[in-house]
Amino acid sequence: MTKRQLWLRFIAHLDPMLLLGLALLMLTSLLILFSASDGSWLRVAAQGGNILVALVLMWVVANLPLHYLMRTAMPIYLLGMILLLGVLTPLGVNSHGATRWLNIGVATIQPSELMKIGVPLMMAWYFEKHEATLTWKNYLVAAGLLLVPVGLIARQPDLGTALLISASGFYVLFLAGLSWRIIGGMVVAGLASAPVLWTMLHDYQKHRIEMLFDPSQDALGKGYHTIQGMIAVGSGGLLGKGYMAGTQTHLDFLPERTTDFIFAVYSEEFGLLGNFILLCMYLFVIARGFMITGSASTYFTRLMAGSITLTFATYAFVNMGMVSGILPVVGVPLPLISYGGTSMLTLLLGFGMLMSIETHQKLNKS
Repeated sequence: MTKRQLWLRFIAHLDPMLLLGLALLMLTSLLILFSASDGSWLRVAAQGGNILVALVLMWVVANLPLHYLMRTAMPIYLLGMILLLGVLTPLGVNSHGATRWLNIGVATIQPSELMKIGVPLMMAWYFEKHEATLTWKNYLVAAGLLLVPVGLIARQPDLGTALLISASGFYVLFLAGLSWRIIGGMVVAGLASAPVLWTMLHDYQKHRIEMLFDPSQDALGKGYHTIQGMIAVGSGGLLGKGYMAGTQTHLDFLPERTTDFIFAVYSEEFGLLGNFILLCMYLFVIARGFMITGSASTYFTRLMAGSITLTFATYAFVNMGMVSGILPVVGVPLPLISYGGTSMLTLLLGFGMLMSIETHQKLNKS
C-alpha cells in the first residue's frame, strides 16, 4: 500500500466540509486565547493539546460503523449515571459551593459532560428500537431517560448544564415526532409552574436571573460579570480595538476571560465585523450538520445528527447571549473557542458521530 493510499484511508471517514468549519473555529480559539491569557504560550499549548486529543477521539469515533455507535448508547448512558451517582458519595469534589466533579484517582472528571452525549444517544437508540410501534408511552419512557440524569445534575447544583442537556433531549423528542399540542402544553405548564420553580432555585441562581433585568443594582457583586461583558462587547464598535489591544481584557476588568467570557474578548478586539465572521463560522458548521441530518438514512442517525447539531447551536447562542446581557450568566463555554479539555472532547466526540453518520451511509449506498 502506497503512502497516498494510506493517507486516503486515514481520512476516508472525515467529512472535509465539517472538518474545515471545525478547524477554523479551533484556530480562532488558539488566536484569541493567546490574547485573553495575556500572551501565555503555556495556556495556548495546553489548549492545543486538548484539541489534538479531541481530534484523535473524533477520528476514532468517525471510523466506527453505525451499528457500533448504537451499541455504545446504553454503556455510555449507564456509565454516565454511575458517575453522576458517584458525585453524591465522598468521592465527589466540592468547589465554589457545588459538587459537580468526581475524583477517580488518576484525574478529576465532570460526569455531566459525558451525559451531553449519553442522554441524546440513549434516547435516539430507544426510539430506534420502537420506531415501528411508537405510542405516547414510549415518549414518557424517553422523557424519563432524560429527566433522571437532569435531576441529578440540577441537584449538584449545575442548572446551566441541566438546562442544556434538557434541550438536547428535547430535540430528540421533537425530531422523533412529538406532537405540537404536547409541546404547547409543556410550554404552558412550564410558565404556570414558574412561581413554584422560582422557590426551588438557590439564592445565587435567583440573583443571576435578577441581574439580567438590572445588573446595576449590584454592579460590583452579582451584576459585575454581566456589566463587564456588555461593556467589552459594546466597546469593540464596528472594527474592534485591535488584536491584544482590548482594555477591558488587559486591564483585568473582564472576569473568566479565557473560558465563559472569551466571546467578550473577541468582540472587544475584532468588533461587529469580527462577530459577523465568527457567526458565519458557526453557521457553516451548523448548516453542514443539518445537511448530514437531512441525508441520514435511518431513524437513529437522523435523531442523533439533528440533536448534535441543534445542541451545538444552542450552546453558541446561550454563551453569546449571556455575555451580551440578553440571557442570565449560566457558566456555559463558547463551543470550540473557550479554554477547556472536557468541553472540547465532548464536542468533537459528537462531531465524530456526525462524520460517521455521513461517511458510512455514503459507503453503504455505494
